[in-house]
Parts: sequence; structure tokens; C-alpha cells
Amino acid sequence: MQLSKAILTSVKKDPAVSVPGEIQLGLPEKVLQFGTGVLLRGLPDYFIDKANKQNTFNGRVVVVKSTDTGGADAFDTQDGLYTICVRGIEDGKQVNEYIVNSSISRVLSAKGQWEQILEVARSPELEVVISNTTEMGIVMSNDRVTDTPPASFPGKLLAVLYERFKAFGGTAASGLVIIPTELIIDNGRQLKEIITRLAEQNELDAAFISWISEANHFCSSLVDRIVPGRLAGEDLEQTREWLGYRDDLMIMSEVFRLWAIEAADPKVQQVLSFAQVDPGVVIAPDIERFRELKLRLLNGTHTLSCGLACLAGFETVKEAMADPVFEAFVARLSKDELATVVVSSQISYEEACKFADSVIERFKNPFLDHKWLSISFAYTSKMLMRDVPLIKGFYGNESKGPAAIALGFAAYLLFMKSRKEGAQYVGTANGKTYVLNDDKAGILARKWEAYPATDKLVDAVLADSSLWNEDLTLIPGFAAEVKQQLQFLTESGAQAALQNIIKE
Repeated sequence: MQLSKAILTSVKKDPAVSVPGEIQLGLPEKVLQFGTGVLLRGLPDYFIDKANKQNTFNGRVVVVKSTDTGGADAFDTQDGLYTICVRGIEDGKQVNEYIVNSSISRVLSAKGQWEQILEVARSPELEVVISNTTEMGIVMSNDRVTDTPPASFPGKLLAVLYERFKAFGGTAASGLVIIPTELIIDNGRQLKEIITRLAEQNELDAAFISWISEANHFCSSLVDRIVPGRLAGEDLEQTREWLGYRDDLMIMSEVFRLWAIEAADPKVQQVLSFAQVDPGVVIAPDIERFRELKLRLLNGTHTLSCGLACLAGFETVKEAMADPVFEAFVARLSKDELATVVVSSQISYEEACKFADSVIERFKNPFLDHKWLSISFAYTSKMLMRDVPLIKGFYGNESKGPAAIALGFAAYLLFMKSRKEGAQYVGTANGKTYVLNDDKAGILARKWEAYPATDKLVDAVLADSSLWNEDLTLIPGFAAEVKQQLQFLTESGAQAALQNIIKE
């Protein structure tokens, strides 16, 4: 049977399965959401559904999709219902939950149902706008507010806001809480600036432009949850058989979830009442510390572990973390070294270590097939953005070597040793070749060719400001430790280097 409202009473009765009741199916539409992607369904809509089931937020979501399929789709067939399979490790315990999410009331096409979307804009029950239109979605355009619909997301949002302004006479109470989740720093501020410029470009009323700024809350936000999406193959069939129904919208997500929303006004806290039901939603006047924790301890650990994992013969993150020695390396890297640098007036060492522990659990998730080669994409740029500030901080604090950071960087250098084949740069490890997806691959290949002796190579790479925007040989002690680790890697291999580092 196909998932829909009609079969909810027949869904498997099991503590691991959460099903909505009649009350949740009839809640008012409080949220307008631009985007149907799995991240929105696996994070904001997850929180809203959880709150609705606890009688807290009591509102559903109208989703705007940019395309017009020309007919009924799975959202229509399934009455907006879909299943989230939450799988992973939390507090050392394996989690396997199945949630029938009823947060979505309907899905409207911007192309074919624009007037219905404007009707939602005129609704007194609307309180929140959420978006995830990719990083290219929040851009300036030449849209007219009268277009049906405007082409860009900011153009559509401007039209929605203008319609609401006219419907309610520009009252302060009619303003909305607007939360973009696109992966852009200060996404709320940037969206507000574009909306304001678009309104001026459209020569709209000065009173409306003031209302945009004064009555609406544009909240920057940071999202963090791996939502791979649709289950595959045998896993999908087994899950369908166990649940007892077919769901064409079923998605899988990890257990970890974070939605950090930047807001100081108490009204935002009041409107976003779903934050009360899950510690994964954080509303704070400044969310920079959450960005720093994610960038340095999640992304930074990934980057400094990547080359070493590939050289050691591990294909996926979970495979590497199943090895006790590699897990010990990641723990030392993230907690003993990187966490000490992250500490600031906003972040304590205890908080940094707690986040690092959650990162380790995420890496160990047996349900995710995250490939190290995928993580190595744009390797040099990631090293520059994520880890160079940490390297400078760590080695500026009289560190004791040999450091896991130095081994991670040395492994990056060895991983980037390559030869050109056609238009690609190809490396070799454990008898297997791999393609380097890095715009700096040519620079590293030429340095390996010019400086085959590891000491000279290290100096040449670290001193190249075209890679790092500065001379990294000036960092006290760093070059010496990288040279030591690279020599050990070259002579003894990655597995021996891992064993050696965790003995220290």
C-alpha cells in the first residue's frame, strides 16, 4: 500500500515508528518554504513535525517548488506525507527511527500556481519563511514584482512580502520571520540587502521598504545534518517490507542535527516555538561559534584526515573509523590538537571536545557511505580555508610534536603527488590510481617533480604564497614536523605512521 492519510491507522505499531494523529493533519499553514530538497525535509521540517506532535508549534508548511511537473506528483499522491529514516550513533548508542512526517500541507508550483502562493502571502496565519535554493539562489536580479512569477528566489520573496504588505496595510504585526538556510555566511543579512535593493529597483513605496526592514526579521542561520536522501536497492526494499507501505518520498538522515538561528528579538523566539522541543535548534544573538565549531572541528578534521585515510587504503569514512588506530588518530587530532585552538571567549575547551565527540560519532555512522575521495575535492582550497588558521594557532602555542596536524598535512602532500594524464592529474596509492579534483594539482605535481627530496619539497610548498596567501615556513616548528612525518610516511607507509602518532 502507498503512504497516504488513508493508511495511517494501518502503519506498523512499533516504538521505532512515529505516526501523526488527526490533529497534526489539520493544523494551519504557518510556514512558506522555498525548496523541496532533502535537507529542508530532513532538518527544518523534521523539527516542525516533532514540535507539532508535542502540540508546541502547531503549524504546517506550504512548499514552493520552482518547476511545474504538469500533473500530480508524489506529494499529492501521499497527501504531503513522507518518512524520515533516522540512522546513526548518538551518545554511544545506535539509533534507528522511522518518522512519518506530516509537516507539509501542500506543494505549489511557482510557475503554475503563483496566485495560490500569493494567497498564502495574504494569510493571517503565515508567520515564517524558510528557504534553501542553493548558494546561487540568493543573488540580485532584474525581476519585476509584477512578474508571474519572478524568476529568482529573492524576486519571488519580494512579491510575497509586497502582497502581504498591501493585504495588511503595512502593520508591524504582519511582518514575518525569514530564515534562509543556504550555505552562505550571513545569509539572512545578504538576503535582506538584496530584497531591499530589488524593492528600490522596482520603485516600490518608501513605506513598504521601511516595512521590510522594521517589521520583518531576516535571520542568518547555519544548518548541519547529513541527509543522503533516498534509500537504495536492497535497503529500500527491506525498509518498505518492514514498514508495510510504499513511500516514494522516503529519505534517510543521520542522527546529528543542528539549526543555529541568529536572532536577538524575543518575538523570534516566540514565533519559532519549535525550538523548544529539540536541542538541535539553537536561537542566539550570535551564531558565529557554531560556524567555527563546524568549520574547524568537523570540516577541519575531515580535511586533515582525508589524505591519510586514502593512503592507508580506506575507501569510506565508516571503514576508516572501524579501525581502532585510525579512530584514535581522529580523536587525538580533533580533541588534543584542533579543539585547543578553537577555544575562545565564546567557546570553552569542554564545549569544543563535546562537539569533537559528536563528530567522531558522525564519522562512525555505519549507515553512511561517505567516500574519502569525494572529501578530497578541492583539497588545497579546503586546507587553506579550514586548517591553515588552526595550524598557525596550534604551532604558535608551543606545541609538543610530533603532532597529528603535521601528519595530516604531510599525508596531504603525499596524496597530491601526481602525474598528468591527458587533462587530468592522477595519483597512486596501494596499487590503485585516483584522479585529483583540485585546481592546484598542477602546482603540486610540478613541485614534486622539481623537489623529489622531501625536505626541499616541504619548504617549497609551504613557502608558496599562491597556495596559502602567505609563507607557512614562518610558522615556528611546523615545517620541521611536516618533514619528519612526510619522511616517515614515505619510508614506512600510512599504517605505520598512524601507529607511531598514537603512541606519542
